Amino acid sequence: MSILKLKQALSFFPGRSLRGALPGLLAATLLAVAPVGAQAAAPEAAAAQPVRGGSLTVGVAGGSEKDTLDAHRPITHPDEARVLQLFDRLLEMDPDQHVQPSLASSVTANADATVWTVTLREGIQFSDGRPITLDDVIASFLRMSDPQHPTTGTVPLRYLQRDAFVKVDDHTLEFHFSKPVVDFEEMVSNYFFGIVPADYDPAKPVSSGPYMLKSFVPGQQSTFVRNPHYWRAGQPYLDSVTIVDFQDDTARVNALLSNQVDAIEAVPLGQVRIVQANPQMRVLESHTAGFVPFTMRVDKEPFTDPRVRQAFRLIVNRKQMVAQVLAGRGDIGNDLFSRYDACFAKDIPQRTQDIAKAKQLLKEAGKENLEVELVTSPVGAGFVEAAQVFAQQAKAAGVTVHVNRVDPGVFYGDQYLKWTFAQDFYYTHGYINQIQQSSLPDAPYNETHWNDPEWVSLVGEAMQTADAEKRCQLIQQAQKIEHERGSFIIWGFPNALDAYNKKVHGLQPDKSGIGLTSFRLRQVWLAQ
Repeated sequence: MSILKLKQALSFFPGRSLRGALPGLLAATLLAVAPVGAQAAAPEAAAAQPVRGGSLTVGVAGGSEKDTLDAHRPITHPDEARVLQLFDRLLEMDPDQHVQPSLASSVTANADATVWTVTLREGIQFSDGRPITLDDVIASFLRMSDPQHPTTGTVPLRYLQRDAFVKVDDHTLEFHFSKPVVDFEEMVSNYFFGIVPADYDPAKPVSSGPYMLKSFVPGQQSTFVRNPHYWRAGQPYLDSVTIVDFQDDTARVNALLSNQVDAIEAVPLGQVRIVQANPQMRVLESHTAGFVPFTMRVDKEPFTDPRVRQAFRLIVNRKQMVAQVLAGRGDIGNDLFSRYDACFAKDIPQRTQDIAKAKQLLKEAGKENLEVELVTSPVGAGFVEAAQVFAQQAKAAGVTVHVNRVDPGVFYGDQYLKWTFAQDFYYTHGYINQIQQSSLPDAPYNETHWNDPEWVSLVGEAMQTADAEKRCQLIQQAQKIEHERGSFIIWGFPNALDAYNKKVHGLQPDKSGIGLTSFRLRQVWLAQ
């Protein structure tokens, strides 16, 4: 899995690219810029009635010769953009991160969430005109969950009983799990859970999504045309979509300003003014729950002692970090993720900088005059700046932070998951979905080696508790533990910044953090 994240890293962000240029999340410079306001842009985008026809060209961050069309193994950010055009899921997330029906008209669970029943829409077809059947759904999930050939969805599906699908009728399918799976709905709404034909060939993809493939040049661009058999009435509005890879931030912005592309994701903060100065362009800003933590490895000194971890969290001036690193385009964090989750512990007091308390904790831990190395990399705009600001703040507590800037290939190379003190990033996820990526002992991206027995017991119970109220109580207890002795310093939630020509309509703020309304381009149309 670290190999996967390395590839994501090296192609996703402009220059780094672990999932894009942290899709517009972090500041490329420390320049302050005038407020942008997604809310100001959205009404104009929604003013016109949808118009059918036309071609849209979108510039995305990253891409490489390793780009793929594989529905279940997207690596680069352009890969993500492509699979979202080609493949629909059973369910999807709307811009407010609420689960909505897609290829499935309904999804329900039994009392203990060990059996999930999916009702497939009637009359839906692939791009070649064949019906989408339960056999295709089964084949898709067998492919995604295959432990011999892991995909991005294999770990979330680890409890799936692969030989126990039950066809209730021609459109109803039961998924059976060996343990309760309470987050099934959010899980299958992820972009890497696309439904493909039983005879799926990644090199010649047949589409279940709004567009079908016309051409693909890895690391350069891909073009898609309308799927004539798409199930959503009237959509997509566009005749075609072209996705262009850009390794360079400035080149991507210049392509927009020169009308080579119609929209771009991941606008560097230092270039927002330039885009705003052009009356033909608009900037779209989205608040997200994506986060960019400092990661403290709890099984390595000095972070084995929770007092040291707590001290480091108290060192951070969060308001200053958001102001300087994000130019104010984000919200302060409280060392807790999944802030949009219904179970988020909103009553935990906001942590603020307390240098005196930090010094006291370090003294009690026998770690006065501590020196540490903080490994950073230009894998995302603002990563290095955040490390530098933290190093300055730490001086007040008597802590010397040696910032070690390494190449992205080194950062997400063999040492990834081994750095003692480093950084990372994540998109918006619900709590249970997030911990399966970052925090459980077997999570693929557990950089901090977090394995607190009390916490593991609580979240293990929460993951098997179907009753929402009881599950929330367990999750909030777990979050309290994370706040008291956790391994992440979550100082802020950066906003996502996208830009587009004013002739582009249908884009709106999106909490996912992925950018360009989660590449839901089926809803976009062109009108002067």
